[in-house]
Amino acid sequence: MRVVVEADGGSRGNPGPAGYGAVVFAESGAVLAERSAGLGVATNNVAEYRGLIAGLEAAASLGATEVAVRMDSKLVVEQMSGRWQIKHEALKALAAEAAGLAESFARVTYEWIPRAQNAHADRLANEAMDAAKAEAPAPPRWSGATGTPTRLLLLRHGQTELSGERRYSGRGDVPLTQVGAQQAKAAGLRLATMDFTAIVSSPLGRARETAAAVAAASGRAVTVHDGLIETDFGDWERLTFLEAAARDPELHHRWLGDPTVAPPNGESFDKVHRRVRTARDELVAAHPGETIVVVSHVTPIKSLLRMGLDTGPSLLFRLHLDLASLSIVEFYPDGNASVRLANDTSHLS
Repeated sequence: MRVVVEADGGSRGNPGPAGYGAVVFAESGAVLAERSAGLGVATNNVAEYRGLIAGLEAAASLGATEVAVRMDSKLVVEQMSGRWQIKHEALKALAAEAAGLAESFARVTYEWIPRAQNAHADRLANEAMDAAKAEAPAPPRWSGATGTPTRLLLLRHGQTELSGERRYSGRGDVPLTQVGAQQAKAAGLRLATMDFTAIVSSPLGRARETAAAVAAASGRAVTVHDGLIETDFGDWERLTFLEAAARDPELHHRWLGDPTVAPPNGESFDKVHRRVRTARDELVAAHPGETIVVVSHVTPIKSLLRMGLDTGPSLLFRLHLDLASLSIVEFYPDGNASVRLANDTSHLS
């Protein structure tokens, strides 16, 4: 599948408050994905590269094989095309990150376009900067993170037939594949080397199978918490991204940019976040100062990491979690939190 990525970034002050925007188009011109976020204080060039990276990540998540990148940053286009040298160390790191993403596609081209032709991405970047300014947080509260935290070892379930085919997999109770069972066993052996007191699982079969592998390796029992269940994708269950976008184009587009929007007969990301927050509070209350294994799914795990980072819903689209990956977050009695690890798959290699 060939897509077009248009990306932009800006800084009000250079360096100053910065943000980026990226949009992925189908060859027909239909919008497949949008990405945008504020960056704090950064330069124009850093923001432009961040827009490119976000666009390439979005294209990869859609399963694209060829990408035509269009940007109004001459510097980024020329550097990524290999015609200009990269002298700034910060830009070298960003260019390397973008190049690494580009390697996952069969072909990537870069084209400079006038700003007027990059209006969609430019609008997203400016909206991100406006939102960051309007929602600027108060000075961070730091109390020293007193007390012993409850540490959650967050394990995503192993592969299923639907996850292998990159289909929406919510409440459908699909089993692990043979590969998924091997992933679960490897994760269980990894966790058995760590000190924890309990294993808590989503009620869905794929999570419970994965939790059972952890239990077999560690000798711990598994309990189930319904709040850890995956998002209800409603009528999009078992569809690919493109199939859902073709079925409900306008709704699917709004759903990607608004966490209050739900799939038809499904559940919004805001509702998932509230449900998982309640589950988190119950787990912390039940296991104060303990370390527990939580076996769940992409959205609930991302929601717990989002709470640990105290960030917005954009994390749902910007953070990748592999199957059977391990992440760690701690919640302190005084309200502080700390993310210790995200998407570790070293036990699978």
